[in-house]
Amino acid sequence: MFSLLALTAGALAGSVAAQSSSSAAAAVATSKAATATTAAANADSTILVDKTFTWGDLPYKVDTDPTGRGPQSGYNICNSTTVGPDSQCQTAFINSPSDFCLWGPADPNGEIGDIEASSVAYCTTPDHGTRVMPANTITALQFLTAPAYIQVTGLINQANIDEDPNDSGGELDPHGADGRGNPLGALVFTSAFPQSNGNLTDYLQVIEWHSFMGSGIFCFKACNPNVAGSKAYCDNLFDLLGCEYNAPAAYAPGVFESCLSDNQDPPGTYTGSDGVVSTFTQPPDGTPITSMPYQPKVPATSSCTTLTSASLFTAAASASVSGSTAATATGAAASSAATAKTSTGTGTTAKSTSTSTSTSSTSAAGSQFEVAKLGGVAIIAIGALVGAIMVV
Repeated sequence: MFSLLALTAGALAGSVAAQSSSSAAAAVATSKAATATTAAANADSTILVDKTFTWGDLPYKVDTDPTGRGPQSGYNICNSTTVGPDSQCQTAFINSPSDFCLWGPADPNGEIGDIEASSVAYCTTPDHGTRVMPANTITALQFLTAPAYIQVTGLINQANIDEDPNDSGGELDPHGADGRGNPLGALVFTSAFPQSNGNLTDYLQVIEWHSFMGSGIFCFKACNPNVAGSKAYCDNLFDLLGCEYNAPAAYAPGVFESCLSDNQDPPGTYTGSDGVVSTFTQPPDGTPITSMPYQPKVPATSSCTTLTSASLFTAAASASVSGSTAATATGAAASSAATAKTSTGTGTTAKSTSTSTSTSSTSAAGSQFEVAKLGGVAIIAIGALVGAIMVV
């Protein structure tokens, strides 16, 4: 009698556990399918700032529309298979003084005004599947953390990221005349905002940002989407004014530092000597700006930490030495990335400071946990059933 009950209970337990595992797997598959559907739907839209993505679930290309300036020339799923001097990655990061990217030409001697749609990401580390800035590219740097944004500015040997050394540059932002962004389909993520906690799984998409590059000067600002009114600090209305007016900062030769900062005045907004707040209007394209009614006010900074180039960009220096053997983005690698969307971010390291902290994907572990948890419930239920039968 006992053997019969044990066998019956064992069979029933196996059946329930199998059903629970099957249900859990189906739930996980449904969740992933829903996420993939959302990502695909976002990719079909053409307005870049309307496209929101969760880190780890990016489409291969954000802009797939072949009309107008499309489709996107590069891709957004970037990892260890795409890192190298030929990478066409168009997903950038701004995390810390030692971990950020800038947009640059895909081909040597490019001028920003001519190649803005096809610009690619150049990062200070090889961790993001992008091109890597060679050693001695950044010659001065100030990383500012303000209430509404983070910003990295400085001086650069722009030829090191394939920009014509004589190019006066231009603006890159998620808008453009057609709303599709420059670069076309470009995404920006950060682990620096408070809600990101510096963890890989907490990368946050930056919706509003702007970047200027040219004449040996660079600036890249990412506005916090969870701070009301932050968009005003990342306006894209003053592309002719450059870093000085759009991202006022120190730009001191040879200085590397990280500081807390007050918010700047929104670009184009200034207070006259009479105390009246005014807004500058940029003239139409083709009309030269011969004078400005104001000088931009550099926001106050505090808690500054002095850094050195050697301590910041060791990863870039290492990548420069081993660049000849680094993996590059070939057609095969790009196709592989397209079919491996669940591995987005593989090999990526999130850094909230100069010290890196790497974490592995938790999606698979989460799926296993759900199945194990349901299996445990089934076993408990069978135990109760066996107990009831034995009592009878």
